[in-house]
Amino acid sequence: MPKPTHDTVDIWSVEGQFSHLIYSPKGGIEGVLIDTDGIPTQFVFDRHDDGAASRFTGVRAGQTVVIEGTEEGPSPKGEAVHTVYRFERLATVDGKPVPAAAFEGPVEGKVVRLNYARHGEPNGVVLDTGDFVHTKPHGFARLGLAVGDTIRAEGRAVPLSVGKGRVVEAVLVNGKPVDDTEAE
Repeated sequence: MPKPTHDTVDIWSVEGQFSHLIYSPKGGIEGVLIDTDGIPTQFVFDRHDDGAASRFTGVRAGQTVVIEGTEEGPSPKGEAVHTVYRFERLATVDGKPVPAAAFEGPVEGKVVRLNYARHGEPNGVVLDTGDFVHTKPHGFARLGLAVGDTIRAEGRAVPLSVGKGRVVEAVLVNGKPVDDTEAE
């Protein structure tokens, strides 16, 4: 059964046997299903966390996993047939810790190109490390970033779906808040 991993009960650590990946209607992977003492337990990935599924590369059905997540609230689309958690991290596989160091911590590097939102406005930069720093268009304009700048970005990082580099949802760039509503 789930056990809280922090002082609050917001983050749960759930152990079970890996069953399978859960596919989205568009062909992506939107979560995983595990068996917890005969009870199906689902973990869903954030919509923009394309790298979450990569953490399960090589995990086979039947392996014992410990996954951390937060309980999902009721869905407006209907009642769930089993417990659903929002995926936070894959902690262990068969009792061995899963390293997360490659996806944690700030990223640093030189800006080699700009990235653009679907509508064509700059929304971040790509570094010489292969990392994409997402600032959203208002953050990009606020920060005044340019090719050749050396930056250090802090924020939640997940692997890029192409297998090399991370996408960082930047909160601070060179110590400056990305969002102008945050205190400077």
